[in-house]
Amino acid sequence: MADIEAGGKRATESDTATLIPNSGNLEGSNRATKTCRFKDDDELVEITLDVQRDSASVQAVRPVAAEAAVAAARKRYDRSKSTAAVALKGLQFVTAKVGTDGWTAVEKRFNHLQVDGVLLRSRFGKCIGMDGSDEFAVQMFDALARKRGIVKEVLTKPELKEFWEQLSDQGFDNRLQTFIDMVDKNADGRITVEEVKEIIALSASANKLSKIKERADEYAALIMEELDPKNLGYIELESLESLLLQTPSEAVARSTITHSSKLSKALSMRLAPSKDTSPLRHYWLQFTFFVQENWKRIWVAGLWLSICIALFIWKFIQYRNRAVFNIMGYCVATAKGAAETLKFNMALVLFPVCRNTITWIRSKTKIGAVVPFNDNINFHKVIAAGVAVGVVLHAGAHLTCDFPLLLHASDAKYEPMKPFFGETRPPNYWWFVKGTAGWTGIVMVVLMSISFVLAQPWFRRNKLKDTNPLKKMTGFNAFWFTHHLFAIVYALLIVHGTSLYLTKEWYKKTTWMYIAYPVFLYSCERIVRLFRRHDSVKIQKVAVYPGNVLALYMSKPPGFKYRSGQYIFINCGAVSPYEWHPFSVTSAPGDNYLSVHIRTRGDWTSRLRTVFSEACRPPTEGESGLLRADLSVGITDSNARFPKLMIDGPYGAPAQDYREYDVLLLIGLGIGATPLISIVKDVLNHIQRGESVGGTEPDGSGKAKKKPFMTKRAYSYWVTREEGSFEWFRGVMNEVAEKDKDGVIELHNHCSSVYQEGDARSALIVMLQELNHAKKGVDILSGTSVKTHFARPNWRSVFKRIAVNHENQRVGVFYCGEPVLVAQLRQLSADFTHNTNTKFDFHKENF
Repeated sequence: MADIEAGGKRATESDTATLIPNSGNLEGSNRATKTCRFKDDDELVEITLDVQRDSASVQAVRPVAAEAAVAAARKRYDRSKSTAAVALKGLQFVTAKVGTDGWTAVEKRFNHLQVDGVLLRSRFGKCIGMDGSDEFAVQMFDALARKRGIVKEVLTKPELKEFWEQLSDQGFDNRLQTFIDMVDKNADGRITVEEVKEIIALSASANKLSKIKERADEYAALIMEELDPKNLGYIELESLESLLLQTPSEAVARSTITHSSKLSKALSMRLAPSKDTSPLRHYWLQFTFFVQENWKRIWVAGLWLSICIALFIWKFIQYRNRAVFNIMGYCVATAKGAAETLKFNMALVLFPVCRNTITWIRSKTKIGAVVPFNDNINFHKVIAAGVAVGVVLHAGAHLTCDFPLLLHASDAKYEPMKPFFGETRPPNYWWFVKGTAGWTGIVMVVLMSISFVLAQPWFRRNKLKDTNPLKKMTGFNAFWFTHHLFAIVYALLIVHGTSLYLTKEWYKKTTWMYIAYPVFLYSCERIVRLFRRHDSVKIQKVAVYPGNVLALYMSKPPGFKYRSGQYIFINCGAVSPYEWHPFSVTSAPGDNYLSVHIRTRGDWTSRLRTVFSEACRPPTEGESGLLRADLSVGITDSNARFPKLMIDGPYGAPAQDYREYDVLLLIGLGIGATPLISIVKDVLNHIQRGESVGGTEPDGSGKAKKKPFMTKRAYSYWVTREEGSFEWFRGVMNEVAEKDKDGVIELHNHCSSVYQEGDARSALIVMLQELNHAKKGVDILSGTSVKTHFARPNWRSVFKRIAVNHENQRVGVFYCGEPVLVAQLRQLSADFTHNTNTKFDFHKENF
């Protein structure tokens, strides 16, 4: 136990003591200085801790006069220790994103925004750094102005500074008074239902929560019922304060608070790299960690690079020893060496896009233990880069060096070349270009260049400005169709490879030997996909949700088997007969239907949403979604107009390997939650069958063989900006809450449009959430029993908690969403793997 020396008397944790909080000096999220005072009888001691990331050190220990402490305490309201902790963190007008740059920055903005030396009321929010909450800032302005008797709607710089000093005051009482002044506009000490309704609407507007704003009457009545039990028609200020200072519910406490012994261990963990005095050792450790994390990629990339170098050297030496070297020199040797690597890479580049083959290998074999199949598209891109290098060397050496040297060679040097180029020397440069080898090579270079350029993210994602004339020529369709120009490229490559100038023997023209099997395999892939496409898919249900999300529920085609985390391609002839787009499956293998959730983001998805929306009916009372249709009750004239869908798949994805881990950490951003929802449902199905611990599951082949189901715990974190997004998977959240009696699945929903807990703009939303959940068991945002968190998660705290609670276990981290989080999550996985005994394996979804 930790012990404290206070005035010669020894006080331990087991002694009865009074904790008197002191706000201390906050210096950001990574470092803070916290001060607390402990009282034991008549002796007090103040301890200052220096908290840096995941470690804490005692900075100072000093006695404190009892009289001063008591006097300070009397100035505060009589609060318990638990509410004091909440108070210090709550009702912050100056937060991590507002006002931390201090008065100097506010003054600078004043000088920029002022008009004739004064600041307009409408610009107050922007001046103090509270962008995006203008209405809330105006109400703050009015409350502060009323308190000072200011009736004009402008501020001088001294008045602004006075406002700023009150807003930035670290004392909770001042912050509380400011908030109450915003609510109690007539300053009569009583808060009416209309004032409650107004502050609810104001807070909802600041946090972009339109549904709460629409239901302001209902929530105002709920607050009045709680705080005005005698039906006086108003709320006392003390009652509002007590509600703002309420402690988190037991449910939240259980899900977020770690046992004290484990918490102590977490604080003592070396979770950040130590600062070693030896630079050599530091770099060696970094190199070791890199190898441990990427060894699969390293050996595959190393093997590929070694083969390319070996082929180049082998062919280079061959031509170094031929007579042609006397004329063309190292140019011809370089061109032929590059040609050999080109043939190899043009063959290899097809393998990573053979989705059926890869899905079969990773599902039926254990090769995935040493081959990173999840990186198939990245490897495809690396090989494409190798092709580009080979093209530059091969074509560049021929066109700029070999041909000119041959044209200007002496008669004596040309003599050995007659068997290859004819008895008479080629008359000019055009002779080479118009030859079969020449024009086929040039056409291939042009087609490959077009395909390569339009495959770049800038063009593929159509990020060009609307005014750019090339915008209509880019986008996914342009990428897709130009990529299929490679069918022409491969045909020309065979022609090119049989029309060589310097090789006459057929068995030495090896181009067709390189590409025969890969082209055959890829052709079989396309044929299988053509015949396997299920045109008999029947649509069962359709729902169009807020956030432009279309949910399609389809019947399972006969013999269709898949795993959670996999994806399928969908084609809708009414939108485009040629386009196929990939979407993650959101249903679980045990469900009797197949479902996908599609976010409208481009032309194709927009048109798809339109054609289905036109046939949907408005939702009836008690149903979620803006538009919906249920075809399972029978076909009607209205829903008979639904377009037909074809599907192709399923195909393997990183998330399908989830069952290999003891613990799952599922992280989804927005619509990126789709493959993770399927996993959650599959884990739930296993729980219902009693297979959550040490159970088994089918291997997907339809045979009697079983594989162990290893997953014992799953943590799901879903972060979305819009409150309407929770409609997408409301049914799944309710199902987990109802059927997961043992708490195997832990759901965490985060609404990032709401300001973090502690911000004054979200204080009332937090209060409403706690009150509504306590009384009705329903979250005010999701409409389920799963409580929604505000702002984005602290990912480091999430990883720390899992590492502490699951020692010596393997955690599969599966992320699907925008690339913005990839680097952070990958780094955290590496840090906690290296510095704890819990292993985190990071996987990112892509297709």
